[in-house]
Amino acid sequence: MVDYDNELGLATLACHAGRLRTAEMEQSEALFLSSSFCFESAAQAAARFAGTEEGNVYSRFTNPTVRIFEQRLAAMEGGERCVATASGMSAILSLSMAVLSAGDHVVVSRSVFGTTVNLFKNVLGRFGISTTFVDMTSAQAWRDAMQANTRMLFVETPSNPLTETADIAALAALARQQGALLAVDNCFCTPVLQRPLTLGADVVIHSATKYLDGQGRCLGGAVVGTEKLIQEKVFPFLRNAGPTMSPFNAWVFLKGLETLSIRMQRHSQSAAAVAAWLNAHAKVARVHYPGLTSHPQHELAKRQQQGFGGIVSFEVADRAAAWHIIDTLKYFSITANLGDAKSIVTHPATTTHGRVSQAERDEMGIREGLIRLSIGLEDAPDLIADLDQALASLP
Repeated sequence: MVDYDNELGLATLACHAGRLRTAEMEQSEALFLSSSFCFESAAQAAARFAGTEEGNVYSRFTNPTVRIFEQRLAAMEGGERCVATASGMSAILSLSMAVLSAGDHVVVSRSVFGTTVNLFKNVLGRFGISTTFVDMTSAQAWRDAMQANTRMLFVETPSNPLTETADIAALAALARQQGALLAVDNCFCTPVLQRPLTLGADVVIHSATKYLDGQGRCLGGAVVGTEKLIQEKVFPFLRNAGPTMSPFNAWVFLKGLETLSIRMQRHSQSAAAVAAWLNAHAKVARVHYPGLTSHPQHELAKRQQQGFGGIVSFEVADRAAAWHIIDTLKYFSITANLGDAKSIVTHPATTTHGRVSQAERDEMGIREGLIRLSIGLEDAPDLIADLDQALASLP
């Protein structure tokens, strides 16, 4: 296995960290499609199962391809250890089940993915874990929500779909005062644009399905943190409960990581151009993009991010207008994914946040006229022309 220097650049780490070559000396990482691994003796098998000897046992919790992905992503995030999971939601579930118990309390930003709301509210709530949802941009709201039994703060920044931005360093300080963990969903930015651990966060969550893959091919997730937290808390949950990333998916994500830096730069450049154009359009009521000076947290995003990302949301008059635009676009796929090479358009109120109550959507600011764009790798002028014709066709 190649040793890497933490001072290496991110793009170099994305190509080399965790690399393991077999005796065949392959250039592309090997894909280990094996459910189990053999032992040289009964004694070695016993030692591997007992954990007194390192090595592969069973692909539910030890697989070389998955391990390379884990080590590479941990290096890119500046973390000590990573556990890869079957999806982004299973990453959040794995962390929560690993560090929370009945009677514990969690503070979660109100502006998170709709399924994340349901996980904390409806799933974890059944196991005696209570959650308070707060305005992620209000430091006072976070402080007021803290309780004696608060064990974790969870934030998605920038948020889905309004791209609101939370002050990670301030939340980290608040969490430390409480003796709680701060977990940051870094899906929108990836380590290319934001490194929450260097800002004081304890844990980074990823849906590898999105930008880490970059082409909409596979499902996966990841939890990145300290060696102690991951080894003692999260890894045992993965081993026993089995929300495991498949070796094939890990191999696909490894290929995605190699191009992540240049892709995120292109996504950000094109999204900035699209956002600026939408912001000047007469039929657009409002544009949500951290790169715009009109964005409420623009200055904060400039300080803690190295770019503004590829997600742009904008508002038109109502649902009828939003659906008309969505149905008229030619080069935007109508799907609920994001971070793809191909641009995507989504109506959050009826898809990603469709199972959240109307009252909750109102609190989040997710209105019927809101449209979310995931800007892909196409030429920005072509995407703008497509949006132009769709907006022009509004009755």
